[in-house]
Amino acid sequence: MQKQLESADILIVGAGPAGSVAAALLRKQGRQVLVIEREQFPRFSIGESLLPQSMQYLEEAGMLRAVVEAGFQYKNGAAFMKNGVYTDFDFRDKHSEGWGTTYQVQRADFDHLLAKEAAKQGAEIRFRHEVLNIELGQPGGRSLVTVKDLDGAQYQVDAGFILDASGFGRILPRLLKLETPSNFPVRGAIFTHVKDGIGPDAGFDRNKIRVTVHPKHTNVWFWTIPFAGGRCSLGVVAETSYLEQYQGSPTERLQMIVAEEPSLAGLLKDAAWDTPARQITGYSANVDRLWGEGYALLGNAGEFLDPVFSSGVTIAVRSASLAAAALKRQFAGETVDWQADYGAPLRKGVDTFRAFVESWYEGGFQTIIFHERQQPEIRRMISAILAGYAWDQSNPYVKETARRLAALEAACKLG
Repeated sequence: MQKQLESADILIVGAGPAGSVAAALLRKQGRQVLVIEREQFPRFSIGESLLPQSMQYLEEAGMLRAVVEAGFQYKNGAAFMKNGVYTDFDFRDKHSEGWGTTYQVQRADFDHLLAKEAAKQGAEIRFRHEVLNIELGQPGGRSLVTVKDLDGAQYQVDAGFILDASGFGRILPRLLKLETPSNFPVRGAIFTHVKDGIGPDAGFDRNKIRVTVHPKHTNVWFWTIPFAGGRCSLGVVAETSYLEQYQGSPTERLQMIVAEEPSLAGLLKDAAWDTPARQITGYSANVDRLWGEGYALLGNAGEFLDPVFSSGVTIAVRSASLAAAALKRQFAGETVDWQADYGAPLRKGVDTFRAFVESWYEGGFQTIIFHERQQPEIRRMISAILAGYAWDQSNPYVKETARRLAALEAACKLG
């Protein structure tokens, strides 16, 4: 029996932040947009601490008011703790122009909100539909996409362009064999949500994410992301060989590791562990290219670094904005250089974040941020990148990231 055939200007795989923001931006251009999402929203996801830079793209997509009015936890910075030493960055005090505040969000609610906003703007979103195959290079540069609906029936979509926002599903990288090995060691995370029980006298700033370094292992760290309503997201990140030392359920293993860090254990002494913990491993990923004839990869479908600086959603919505701008020109009949207009600009910011992640795990960035004497202007440059402004070429730590970080680390050690 012949499969039903439909058509769409643009087919987006995945309705997470990258897919929903891209859909809204393309609807503003008047494009017909079909979004295929394998899961049913709301659905659980991590990556819950947004960066201020992402607010620009939510505003571009016409979603800002909905996000502001949703009641998420306000966020103005990031705090770090190591062996009892505390430091923090206020993102409002930064080198780059732009938003200095944002939110910490339960992603089930946040992602569902963005998807609903994209639908309000006219994007068609089909939940519990799964992309089975994509045949690129059809006549006119189009693609033929085979989809299975929630009843198991298959149909095909003739798409003018495909945006892969499938996240860790990584549909096109798998189908087209675009994946390349990440240069990061294989790490994992164990995480949960708790009723945190943190009182007002605990010295905990709920307006900031807190990153806590393990007292004995500088490449092991914890996130504590406060939400509105007295709850928080809690997780530990380490190489898988470290996590495998602990026995029991994911919740029991996470509790054992938290108990090794006195400040965090004390902070959570009254917590109610009311949600079973989960674990993911080997999440870092890379591809050899971010675009090709008739398609582009958005967000985590292209590359995911590490959760330490909460860059995932910002990279996702930045990629959506860049792709939508390129498609606007392409549909207007202009010749678009996708490498110059999409691949290279997106990679620049990703590479900035990568250098910071590498320096974190090697210990250099920890030396920098916990140094006793810090120059205010350099702090503002670093604060800007931690706030997501990893594409601002006026910032020397964006323009020459690795060299500047190495020089600053050496200066801190001498000082």
